[in-house]
Amino acid sequence: MKIVDISALYSPTGGGIRTYTRNKLKAAARLGHHLTVIVPGADASTEVFGPTARLVNIPSPRFPLDRSYFYFENDGIIHDALDAHRPDVVEASSPWGSATAVAEWHGKAPRALIMHADPLSAWAYRWLEGMVSRKTIDRGFDWFWRHLRRLDEGFDMVVCASPSLAQRMTDGGLRRVRTIPMGVEAGVFSPRHRDPALRARLLARCQLPETATLLLGIGRLSPEKRWPLVVAGATAAGYSRPLGLVLVGDGHGRAAVLRAVGENPHIQLTSPIADRHEMARLLASADLLVHGASAETFGMVQAEALASGLPIVVPDEGGAGDQALPGLGLRYAAGDAASAATTIGAAIAQLPALRASTLLAAPGIRLMDQHFIDLFGSYEALLGVRQAA
Repeated sequence: MKIVDISALYSPTGGGIRTYTRNKLKAAARLGHHLTVIVPGADASTEVFGPTARLVNIPSPRFPLDRSYFYFENDGIIHDALDAHRPDVVEASSPWGSATAVAEWHGKAPRALIMHADPLSAWAYRWLEGMVSRKTIDRGFDWFWRHLRRLDEGFDMVVCASPSLAQRMTDGGLRRVRTIPMGVEAGVFSPRHRDPALRARLLARCQLPETATLLLGIGRLSPEKRWPLVVAGATAAGYSRPLGLVLVGDGHGRAAVLRAVGENPHIQLTSPIADRHEMARLLASADLLVHGASAETFGMVQAEALASGLPIVVPDEGGAGDQALPGLGLRYAAGDAASAATTIGAAIAQLPALRASTLLAAPGIRLMDQHFIDLFGSYEALLGVRQAA
């Protein structure tokens, strides 16, 4: 099967979509599928992942609001690429203009829209929460829901990685939604990577002894990740117990995070970690993973934490919240720093039980390989239906 993925949200500098995309290329090569992922980039280049898988960069302008991303300059570039590659199945990995271009392409191949982004949660709900109801926000942004429903008509399948996102899409009138959960890389994350010496060094960096609790936050420093809220929650929770917070990441929201941290010596920022095995060691060595974003489409970092035996504290909306199954973590009211503080305190009080449950669950966390088997299998089914018709 020959698949072409038009991936407008891919960033060469990291992030969950980059991790997902590179693992998908490797999985396609293992499973014998031909996969070409086409991304906007700084130059014309091709990265090979095996005899049947490659990542193709098309020279493109940088996205002005976040210089680590690029964007396809026009629909014609996408149409020309699809004409050149003649795929059996086409993916679009962004719900914006590139998806419209894929839907309007003249080819006959079945199409799948992968919901790697949830713009309403990332922006509209976050901006307007507390002022008006969610129903009112949805009415005000009905133009976007109409856009999604048009995409639903132009694609054979709309893939969501978390049940909460799939339910919202269905409630919004989309009819071709399918939930295919993602997962973690096989053989990378495990509780056995726990390193007490690393934990002690990180707490010392936070000017705390080994008896304190080590909280970890991982992700881009961008507004939709809501790190200032996490910082406020950790700061408040730290008034009554010794805890340190290490934030791993970078991005255009760094200044806002630093302002939120202020002079608090118990909260430290560190650069992104590209080495996956170092990331696995870090996750296994902390005491709790905390997160602020209610717009995650799956919650990759949260799944990696659970596979590492690390309990999670997450908002009660979005893919990150879906990961907090009973015994594996606690959920707080999304967007509420006071609720986050109270929940962090409750998680610390329950930490022995939470950790014991998470250690038992870690070996059974879904693997990304199974996601790709299910995804490619759904494409083969689409092809079979199309060919029979």
